[in-house]
Amino acid sequence: MDDKIKIDLEFPIHASPQLLYQYISTPSGLSEWFADNVNSRGELFTFIWDDSEEQAKLLSKKNGERVKFKWQNGEDDAAYFEIRIQVDDITKDVSLMVTDFADDDEIDEVKMLWENQISDLKQVLGSA
Repeated sequence: MDDKIKIDLEFPIHASPQLLYQYISTPSGLSEWFADNVNSRGELFTFIWDDSEEQAKLLSKKNGERVKFKWQNGEDDAAYFEIRIQVDDITKDVSLMVTDFADDDEIDEVKMLWENQISDLKQVLGSA
């Protein structure tokens, strides 16, 4: 199995970092845009879409700044996905920085998936 390739994406977003953090770090926030439903038991999050279910472990989080998850079914031990809030010191522009991993032939698909997810988030936030 080849190692997955790291993908870094940036999405400018018009929302306060505090509000944004609620949407990326809590089950109720994530279920508004990332999955149909999200449950958590401690560090284990269950993401539910239609009739599929995936579990991810919360590896780390920094209040108001970032969350990092690892899919439990992943073969690649180094692979994770992280959503980070970045605020430009000068302009105060807010961006969501997404780090994810994909197989070579799935990079475009993963990028498109994140673009769609972040688009859903922007609609929920009213900043689309």
